[in-house]
Amino acid sequence: MRPRILRTALAALTASLAAAGCLTAAAPATAAQERPPRNACSPAVSLTGFTDALDKTTYDGTYVGNLSALAPGRRGSLAALSDRSELFRLDARTLEPRGVVTLADEKGAALDSEGLVADRDGTYLVTSETEPSVRRYSRTGELLGRLPVPDDLRTAPAGRARANGSFEGLTLLPGGRTLLASMEYPLDGDPADLVRLQTWQRTRHGDFRPGARYTYRTDPGLGVSEVTATPDGRLLVLERGFTSGVGNTVRLQLADRPGRGTALHKRLLADLADCPSLGATAQQPQPNPLLDNFEGMAVTGRSGGRLEVSIVSDDNQNAVQTTRFLRLRVRA
Repeated sequence: MRPRILRTALAALTASLAAAGCLTAAAPATAAQERPPRNACSPAVSLTGFTDALDKTTYDGTYVGNLSALAPGRRGSLAALSDRSELFRLDARTLEPRGVVTLADEKGAALDSEGLVADRDGTYLVTSETEPSVRRYSRTGELLGRLPVPDDLRTAPAGRARANGSFEGLTLLPGGRTLLASMEYPLDGDPADLVRLQTWQRTRHGDFRPGARYTYRTDPGLGVSEVTATPDGRLLVLERGFTSGVGNTVRLQLADRPGRGTALHKRLLADLADCPSLGATAQQPQPNPLLDNFEGMAVTGRSGGRLEVSIVSDDNQNAVQTTRFLRLRVRA
């Protein structure tokens, strides 16, 4: 059974997010005339709400945390993936858990599950950093198959990827034919700011085969914690880092559409340290108490010409970290 406090907190959250979401779209205007968005993080990004309602809670005996990826699901649901192999189905509006399944590899072992795509047939594509790998699962968590991964992307010593630094993000480009996984950190021998993005192309039989590879330059000291396609095929990229005694750095970037050259260029949409805190608190030093270890991101809709984007943090089941959801409006 879900604890009463979770139901109460989620009810309060629904009301607060409804209030926060009452932004009306302005009439078309020039850049000089356009008013800054309410709760602006930057001219392109505003914060419409946050919630810690799921922090340190359980559902059906399962810890609701360690969340590393999000994906819009069917019938008003939002899929949330834990890096401890738990796949949660949440109500997209209230975030109340509605179901959970446990994933496993071919031998029944747990995954270091980091990236998630809800495919058009209702199945899920899930990355694991261990090998790394991309596997397909049914809605009920049954393992259906595994995608081929180029040898040099495998974790050392089999390949050039560093342990706990490979497939961190996963997204399906518009049209559903191209799947893209982002490495978190550079391969051995690559420059310190260069990460690889690997694609797969869907065949006429519905499976995927390795496709083009791209490079992306991160800001100094940061890794790629998530990548999500926009409706026009560009990429929202979440760059993240942590400095002991200082806290997290989290920046939202907009990158090129894959296919227009192998090196993807980017522009900064917002440094989340510049967002209003809206009363958020932190249990450890942070440049902004709103910040935490943000790892999951999904485009969940559009409003007034802007994208609705949800971001979630991985609390690592740690007392000084928080499972926190942010809701942003992004002009991409």
